[in-house]
This record gives sequence, C-alpha cells and structure tokens, in this order.
Amino acid sequence: MNVEVTPLPGIGVRKDFATRAGRRIGVVTHRDGKIELIVSKSDDPDAALASLPLTMEEASALSNLLGAPQLVAQLTEEHRDMPGIHTRQLPINQGCPFDGRTLGDTALRTRTGVSVVAVMRAGQVHASPTPDFTLTAGDLLVTVGTSEGLENAVKILKRG
Repeated sequence: MNVEVTPLPGIGVRKDFATRAGRRIGVVTHRDGKIELIVSKSDDPDAALASLPLTMEEASALSNLLGAPQLVAQLTEEHRDMPGIHTRQLPINQGCPFDGRTLGDTALRTRTGVSVVAVMRAGQVHASPTPDFTLTAGDLLVTVGTSEGLENAVKILKRG
C-alpha cells in the first residue's frame, strides 16, 4: 500500500492512501497537535468529503482497533497447524488492576501458560515486551496460549 506524505505549509502533514474503491483515506496531523481523520476524492485529495477531528486518545484507540486484528490474524495463520494453540487480543481497560503496573506484575505466563507476544499501544507494536514493560489503559495485549489459559488470563486482567 502506497502512503503519500504531503507537507501542508502552516498547517502540518497529511498522510493518506487510495482505497480500492477510489477514495483517499488519511490523517492530517496539525502543527498544534490536532489530528483529523479525512476522506477525500481520489482525483482531488484536497477536496475532503469528510473530516473527523480526533483527540490523541481517540486516535490511539482507532489505531489499536485497526492494527491489532492484522497482527492477531497473522499470528493465527502462523499457528494454524498447531492444534490447541490460539491467538487472542486482551485489552487493558480503565480500572484494570494492572493499569500502570508492569507486565511482570500480571504473572500471566506463570499463572496461565499464556505468552504476551506484543502490546499494541497508540498504533505502535511493542513486540516481545519484557516483564518490566508498564501497561496502560488502552493497551491491547496480543497473546498466545491454550483456550483455557487465555480464558484464565482474561479473568486475571479483570480481577487481578
């Protein structure tokens, strides 16, 4: 996929790409930190059909929603020939007892046999996080394990 980066003098930067349907979807990052999700015409990227301002938290949540499923799908495909091994994304929600604590504090591997292979945060993949990786509400843990282990991991992340 070809992402075009266009400096917008006095405004910021637009990054967008053309969809198969002929629309352009992108993000304008303003110099003052504002973020806009935009949809433009394919023949005139300056003509926005829609513009949606996003807070940093909203942009982070959207990027996690879009990025984590791709990573999970890739891992699921890689584990397809391994019966009993599943990949799942587990959220760190507001009020989670591990918000602001380290991955090691969860003891997920020891308690459930589940491995955290990545953490999605603000659209960034943090691969192979170490036990000292600090978790934050909004993170998505990409995990691999048995069905039972994954269910137990969900319980631990909810209750501690």
